[in-house]
Amino acid sequence: MSEYMNKYKEWCSNSYFDEKDRKELESIAGDEKEIEDRFYKELEFGTGGLRGIIGMGTNRINIYTIRKATQGLANFINKKGSASKGVAIAYDSRRMSETLAREAAACLNGNGIKTFLFYSLTPTPELSFAVRQLGCISGIVITASHNPPEYNGYKVYWEDGAQITAPIDEEIINEVNAVEDFEEVKIMSESEARIKNLFHIIGYEMDDRYISAMKRMSLDEGEINKVADDLKIVYTPFNGTGNIPVRRILDEMGFKNVFVVKEQEAPDPDFTTLEYPNPEDPKAFTLALKLAKEKDADLILATDPDADRLGIYVKDPASGEYVPFSGNMSAMIIAEYCLSRRRKRGVLHEKGSEAEKESGLTGALITTIVSTNMAKAIADEYNLEYIEVLTGFKFIGEQIKFFEQRKNYYYEFGFEESYGCLVGTHARDKDAPMAVMMLCEAAAYYKAQGLSLIDQMDNIYKKYGYYLEAQRSVTMKGADGAKEITAMMDGLRKNPPKCFGNWKVLEIIDYKSNRHENVETGESKLTGLPVSNVLYFALDNDAWCCARPSGTEPKIKFYTGVKGDSNEDAGKKMEQLQKCVLSAVGIED
Repeated sequence: MSEYMNKYKEWCSNSYFDEKDRKELESIAGDEKEIEDRFYKELEFGTGGLRGIIGMGTNRINIYTIRKATQGLANFINKKGSASKGVAIAYDSRRMSETLAREAAACLNGNGIKTFLFYSLTPTPELSFAVRQLGCISGIVITASHNPPEYNGYKVYWEDGAQITAPIDEEIINEVNAVEDFEEVKIMSESEARIKNLFHIIGYEMDDRYISAMKRMSLDEGEINKVADDLKIVYTPFNGTGNIPVRRILDEMGFKNVFVVKEQEAPDPDFTTLEYPNPEDPKAFTLALKLAKEKDADLILATDPDADRLGIYVKDPASGEYVPFSGNMSAMIIAEYCLSRRRKRGVLHEKGSEAEKESGLTGALITTIVSTNMAKAIADEYNLEYIEVLTGFKFIGEQIKFFEQRKNYYYEFGFEESYGCLVGTHARDKDAPMAVMMLCEAAAYYKAQGLSLIDQMDNIYKKYGYYLEAQRSVTMKGADGAKEITAMMDGLRKNPPKCFGNWKVLEIIDYKSNRHENVETGESKLTGLPVSNVLYFALDNDAWCCARPSGTEPKIKFYTGVKGDSNEDAGKKMEQLQKCVLSAVGIED
């Protein structure tokens, strides 16, 4: 009998598992493919935590896999002697989120560790903020971000407010993997934990602190009031955590005309009106676009269920149509607005500025290796240090920690292409409510000058160049899919292309082998970044492409970037390059 079938039978018969949960497993008896998918491996605790489909099995999100992960985290915290600092816990609107959050608290309490659970569903960036506000050693957020409704997840943060990074991530993973038996998991009831002063609820006061921290980053000098009666905003929280904080920050900043998509306003774990609650998906904006046309809105804003990502559409004054902005585009709008206004005020820490001389710190702009190359041009324009990190906002948060420890740079702005950015250092993760605030403030500022965000984006392209980026995800589910993804990456490594269509490969950066090779000279150097299963090809004419298996979904992602002479030229180049990249791994476009 196969190992996964043995594990299945064990879960069906072990009285440790609740009877209703065992009945769920009994209902799939005879469906060997389903049994294999649920039990062929343990849901991997990766460098950020867990994410998977909800259900019974070792390869699923359930109270038992959450308990096991939390026991490993608890063991690590206790070895550090940090139980008294406590752990902040937040959760989103997904199925079982509050239940799983309370299970995590019960396990931590059972190990003598203090917990602070948010009173209601809460945005991920506010959890990041709360960790530092409360002086916690760690934080947990129960969320699957923008994944489909059948998913949930478990993300771990450390005392700096960012998601765990090396070497702590590996040490926690080792502790989680060392928990081999569910009987090792310690649990304490909430009532007992309250008596022992181990269980606490985070109340409304933290919301107030979070909102106040965001408002301190405002650069508004009355522009909002000038256009408050004219600027119209449509907003959808995608039935997630952004509804209350986003509407509150817009109201307190003075925006009067904010219209919310009613069908997507209240928490809905089934995401009834959404095929996929992801601001990167155009279909998710169907209802918001309908409302925007009814209200003649200037902007459409959408935050994902845990409110760390922001997607936008902008009305084109010329055509009256609504145009989607990529994550790179909205980030560049916010970056250009913030940096130009700070320069005007004399508070930008650019090289040679009074702000730099006073603080002794040069400002830095941080982004990821798969984000737009325009970021480098903007950093050069504002005389800032330009820093690239691996994909994942935790690496941007980590840089903020390094800046504080080493006292070498001042954080000015950070973003990643996947619709996330951070203005300020109140949080150490991408922050959609803050992005909403700054984007709307920028829209008001430019509207007061007679410019739409379409006009401003055109100005940015004319100033820096017509950069265009795209990403294609290929889903390959199950054990067979994982093997196919591995084979694709192995093929690219063993026989790297010398060109992609008309684009010549100039450099190959393999973050798994920590090798950065100049193809023309054969010279090689270290990447300077942590090991990761990512392959990056720098091409001529300021183009590039990258292959990366997803760390949270059964997908392989292909990123591409070009620079054109116009929007039309960039679009044609992008279409050609994407076909060439997919063809190189045997995928028909």
